[in-house]
Amino acid sequence: MSVKKRDLAAIEKALIERRNEIEEQLRALATEKLTDGQVQDPGDQALTATMEILRNSLQDTELMEYNRIVQALDKLKAGTYGICIDCGEDISEKRLISYPNAARCILCQEAFEERK
Repeated sequence: MSVKKRDLAAIEKALIERRNEIEEQLRALATEKLTDGQVQDPGDQALTATMEILRNSLQDTELMEYNRIVQALDKLKAGTYGICIDCGEDISEKRLISYPNAARCILCQEAFEERK
């Protein structure tokens, strides 16, 4: 792996901090009340439904990022961090520093996104 130990420690710290932030955001979203419990007119009902859709979308996005972070932390512990899941080559240090939960090298990520 091409990432220095000092950088690995910084990456691990950043991943843990972000994981903790997401956990707090997910807790807040799960307990957030969208209505005050009073009878709603059709406009209020539509607004509540829209807010529920937005909250669910945000939760899904946060959960996907959370899962990528947990996987990256597991790879750090296993000593496999920084290895592309598609080609098996090292992910560039620059990419890992800017995107610490990257699972693919830039070439494989681009190919993955084209296939979507």
